Amino acid sequence: MSAFAFAFPAVLTALVLLPVIWWLLRLTPPKPLTEVFPPFAVLAAIMKREETPAQSPWWLTLLRMLMAAAIIFAIADPVFNPRTNTLAASGPLVLVVDNTWASATDWQQRIDTASVLIDDAESRDVPISLVLTAERQHDAVPVDAATARNRLAAAEVRPLPADRASAVASLRTALDGTAPGTLAFISDGMASGETDEAVAALQALAPADFRIVAGDGAPAVAVTAASNGADALSVTLTRLDGGPARSLPLTAHDSRGRPIATGTADFAAESGTTTGTITAPFELRNDFARITIDGLANAGGTYLLDDGFRRRRVAFLSGEVMDASQPLLSPLHYINRALAPYADLIEPSVADLSVAIPELLEQNPSVLIMADIGRLPEDAQGAVERWIEAGGMLVRFAGPRLAAAPADDPLVPVLLRKGERALGGALSWSEPQPLSAYPANSPFAGMRAPEDILIKRQVLAEPTPDLAERTWASLADGTPLVTTGPLGSGRIVLFHISAETGWSNLPLSGDFVEMLRRTVQLSRGGGVSAGDGAETQGLPPYRLMTANGTLAAATGEAKPLAAGNAEKAIASFDNPPGLYGTEDGYVAHNLFPPGHQIRPLAVADGAGMTREPLAGRQTWSLKPHLFTLAALLLLADCAIVLFMGGAFAAAARGMPKRGATAAVLLALAAGALVAAPPESRAADDKPGDEAIMSRLDTTHIAYVVTGEGEVDRISERGLAGLTEFLTYRTTLEPGEPVGVDISKDELALYPIIYWPVSASAEMPSSAAISRIDAYMRSGGTVLFDTRDQYVSLDGNSTSPNTERLQAILANLDIPPLEPVPADHVLTKAFYLLANFPGRYAGSPLWIEAELDRAEDPSRPARAGDGVSPIMITGNDFAGAWAVDANGMALLPTVPPDEVQRDHAFRAGVNIMMYMLTGNYKADQVHVPALLERLGQ
Repeated sequence: MSAFAFAFPAVLTALVLLPVIWWLLRLTPPKPLTEVFPPFAVLAAIMKREETPAQSPWWLTLLRMLMAAAIIFAIADPVFNPRTNTLAASGPLVLVVDNTWASATDWQQRIDTASVLIDDAESRDVPISLVLTAERQHDAVPVDAATARNRLAAAEVRPLPADRASAVASLRTALDGTAPGTLAFISDGMASGETDEAVAALQALAPADFRIVAGDGAPAVAVTAASNGADALSVTLTRLDGGPARSLPLTAHDSRGRPIATGTADFAAESGTTTGTITAPFELRNDFARITIDGLANAGGTYLLDDGFRRRRVAFLSGEVMDASQPLLSPLHYINRALAPYADLIEPSVADLSVAIPELLEQNPSVLIMADIGRLPEDAQGAVERWIEAGGMLVRFAGPRLAAAPADDPLVPVLLRKGERALGGALSWSEPQPLSAYPANSPFAGMRAPEDILIKRQVLAEPTPDLAERTWASLADGTPLVTTGPLGSGRIVLFHISAETGWSNLPLSGDFVEMLRRTVQLSRGGGVSAGDGAETQGLPPYRLMTANGTLAAATGEAKPLAAGNAEKAIASFDNPPGLYGTEDGYVAHNLFPPGHQIRPLAVADGAGMTREPLAGRQTWSLKPHLFTLAALLLLADCAIVLFMGGAFAAAARGMPKRGATAAVLLALAAGALVAAPPESRAADDKPGDEAIMSRLDTTHIAYVVTGEGEVDRISERGLAGLTEFLTYRTTLEPGEPVGVDISKDELALYPIIYWPVSASAEMPSSAAISRIDAYMRSGGTVLFDTRDQYVSLDGNSTSPNTERLQAILANLDIPPLEPVPADHVLTKAFYLLANFPGRYAGSPLWIEAELDRAEDPSRPARAGDGVSPIMITGNDFAGAWAVDANGMALLPTVPPDEVQRDHAFRAGVNIMMYMLTGNYKADQVHVPALLERLGQ
């Protein structure tokens, strides 16, 4: 099959006439002239030089030649991917069509391809044998074209992989030794099973013409696993082709089909598998019923979730007697309060462990928590071991009983030393230990660094080679705090402290809640029975998946699913993908098990084998496009001829008669534009552009408008006083200070923004603080002034303004800070200063800390020429700078001292020079002059 051909190639012989057309087009008679009597006008025209060319310009001739060539090619009808009837007539046409889940995205093209082949077979009076590889039964007996079309029209996509072996066996039986004429394998391009011998088996039928027809395989993507982690749902995907990098959007739906969360999965280049994430709160993830790949409506792009992704059932036991009058002393009190929002909690009804433990395990919990329980009774211990091996999770907390238990306890993840370790007691040389950062292999990784948590007692683990791998959390001295270890299909987790506050203050912290929540989240969601692993009755079909990835009522020939095969086997005719069980509880059976990877179909090219793309819309003709091009060239030629003939010049001569009217209309239109409201003007004329342009002529100092009249007035007058001082004392002549609304105004116009922090002002929104953060990252500086140095006179270390500043800075990514060092550029940017007073003189000026490169060579170079993006003071700079219209100070300094006010202005000058010149004065070339000024 040729990729390009002409329907009427004989028409192309007309191209030999193009030189003749070229010669004819080059001959153009002179343009006829219209002369007006009297004869003097004729004589005057005769004296003029003839300006009309005797032949057309070369570019006009070339345009007409292109138009003629376009018409000739259009009549020849060039066609891309033309179809020709090349079927072999020596035997029946055999169509093997993959109607699998991967065919859903281009199923219509596959139908069109098979229809074209059936039409070709009908024209040659050849019988057709049609088989579909995703059907349970096959009728491969050759039939006429009409019957084949009816079967093809009734065919539909199945949410199953291909079963090509049974299809080939049916073909072999139906043909009974007759060799096919043309055998067309319309494949989904995907291997079926570990060893797919379908191509070799079809070649063994000895067809005269063997064709493999397939698409590009790019849409073949399937979800193979989903794991509900501590903070997000991880989704594993596999694709057929390891092509370029590709990003796929993921959507989580609830049981009613409503989308409730989204995520993405990114395939790296040449990679066949990837893992995506859907981040959502724990409570929302409990409502996930299925995961879909947006834009891929098939069984492979849909992954069903069952009861295993919902809230966990947690059972807990305590070695101490419950005292209802003192609940805070009970170790189970803090566990109950921490897990109640996230799990269903169950307690034993009796205190006897040999009775309580079997009672709890009969309720199929996901997690069993034991607080300070030493050695269990022998029968209860065996039941717990079997339950863990079947997939359960045991979480234990230490205490006096566990510390005194024998060292060979099998229900602990690591070998323990007998006894307990006391920290900070009267007979101990060591102090209570804080927690260290959580290791990367821990489910607690990503939590904030532990603060204010101290461990006073713990049980110690014996050093073993794998102790570090089993440690999820440890103390600052390296001793384990939380350890884990597998047991069969389950897991044991040990907290080396007690569950109440006797050994540490961890149960009182939010870290305790988060650690328990993340630990429980790792357990099996559907619960674990002590009898798991035994033969159980099959689960009946409840809801089955359709070809487009939706769920429908269970009908057809689906059989009950063995409970242990839900996550192990690939979907089949007996067990198609869907939900198995009842409304009270069901198991999800997806198309592929976890870890499965789809592979391309192995095809070894041989004699008589050809590869073809899918038909249908891939065949298209250039004829309409060429006729359109010829028409456009004709219009262009007409316009050029009219222009050369003076038609547009004649129209232009009539313009003066209408000039006055056009001028009036133009004036009216201009007036309407000026009077129009801002929203009716051009899109480029945005509100606020005039103000922005007016502030680009010179440097302006900005201040944050807090909404409090007196605070904003002092800020404006303070920056006005500093501007006046800069104008008279330096070569810098700033413009008038500008008040900015940090939530909407453009901040990049100002090198520094003065922010008077006020606790009574409205707290800035998170979006406004994000804009300030972006401004600081882009090279700007914010000077925060809490104006609360006077508080220190009363002995109070924290004012409301400082607390407000702390709330603002909590949402900003600020660098480490330090008071201005004695040799910093700020102390010598213009004036030589030892401190930076305002109305008050006791507060230091905090700036970004400058780490010594010799101590930290890996520290990256700072942007902004070394200028600190943040400054903090409490000295009330604006209050010291504020002046009235006559230049008189508005507020007194504390204590009253005009020298202090002068130093405050000098501090403002140094800050502005530092902002505009950066670390310029840090250069060694200025050292001799500075030493001379200092008298050294």
